[in-house]
Amino acid sequence: MKRILSATCLALTTALALSACGGLGGTATDSAAPTATIPELAPDRKVSIVFESYNYGMAGAWTDTFDALLNDFRTQHPNITVTAQKPQGNSPNPATDTISSIQNQMVAGTPPDVAQLGFSDLDFTVNQLQAKSLDALVGKKTVQQNFDGARHGFAPRARTLADWNGSTYGVPFVFSTPVLYYNATLFAEAGLDPAHPPSTWQQVADAAAAIQKTGRGGVYIDCLTKAAKDWCFQSLVRSNGGRVISEDRRTLTYADDAAVEVTRMAQDLVRSGGMPALNQKQGYEAFGRGEIGMILETSAIQGQFVKGAQDRWDLRSAPMPSFGAKTTVPTNSGASLYILSDDPAKQRAAWELIRFLTSEQAYVKISQGIGYLPLRTSLLDDPNGLREWSRRNPLLAPNVAQLAAMEPWISMPGTNYLQIRDGMMDAVEAVVFQGKDPKSTLTAAQDQGRKLVPAA
Repeated sequence: MKRILSATCLALTTALALSACGGLGGTATDSAAPTATIPELAPDRKVSIVFESYNYGMAGAWTDTFDALLNDFRTQHPNITVTAQKPQGNSPNPATDTISSIQNQMVAGTPPDVAQLGFSDLDFTVNQLQAKSLDALVGKKTVQQNFDGARHGFAPRARTLADWNGSTYGVPFVFSTPVLYYNATLFAEAGLDPAHPPSTWQQVADAAAAIQKTGRGGVYIDCLTKAAKDWCFQSLVRSNGGRVISEDRRTLTYADDAAVEVTRMAQDLVRSGGMPALNQKQGYEAFGRGEIGMILETSAIQGQFVKGAQDRWDLRSAPMPSFGAKTTVPTNSGASLYILSDDPAKQRAAWELIRFLTSEQAYVKISQGIGYLPLRTSLLDDPNGLREWSRRNPLLAPNVAQLAAMEPWISMPGTNYLQIRDGMMDAVEAVVFQGKDPKSTLTAAQDQGRKLVPAA
């Protein structure tokens, strides 16, 4: 485990330093360094801010971890009162409600002061929600010092995931890659070897068929519904040699053969009975109860799986399966933290909260409580950080190993980006779970989506 983590962290640093962010804006070194425009808070200055997070709306480990972090923050900043809230809406996945929630609050004149928003929302967050440039608020030097940290700096790619046109607008907070979690107890019952989990999608299908015979579900791929968004679907398509959108973000390509083959593979799993026809929430809850043998999932749900398994069944993890001999290309889920307030005092308080939530102290609690990777990756080798925990937690290893090959979650362009993305995922869901023809269904959705792509 130690060798895996050390080697992977070194590979991660090298790979991330060399990679580009795929249409997510320029890097923070592209523009002149402005000085701070918001003053420090006097110790006796009382400020109240509202923090909106889609993870806070998730029951169990996430809310418990956030409550602990916010209590620590209040102890360090007794003059700042933080009210945490989940997005307004009723979607099974609270992350789906983030943009509409903030838009509705903006119309009412009461937007949150600081918000957690997905990487695929960056274009819209900067240009429509008017997130503030952190370089302009606190100075580029201060922003980069926060990334550097006292002892543990951010992974290079993580530093720029929330950059736009040469300025840093958000601090990346959490992300994961797709991980194949599996129930080793069910594997053994089905006559499978838990020490050798599937490494290809054909092997997943074979294992699912064997698990079916025990009366349990074989596999659930949490990448194929609108509620799941498209971060993991992008990874599946990239791993099959395709893209859902061209590298310049001008042409939709999710009706190309690579994407069609991905949806047909998943459709075959449903038709054979290897994958139950469940929505996202039903899927990960069923796996947590031990009713499904495998699930491809973000590590954001890992804490719930650990609680569900406890001493009842053996939870393990493996890298994302490949399409035959093709190289797997994991993409990242997750979000950044942005300042939306126009009030200088609230902006300063929001910056202090962002600094704290992305600190070494916070990442230790987030990783241990949730399973998300610390973006300050060298914590994994620190005896006073996460080294001992990572040694005791083999569930972490596949996610760490995949970071070296990770590519960014690419956002759809323009103000209609959600309609483009949701149209694509509606089509994917119709193919996989409703039995629609893959090629014609994806093509029809792509034709509609092209009408929403901004002109070059």
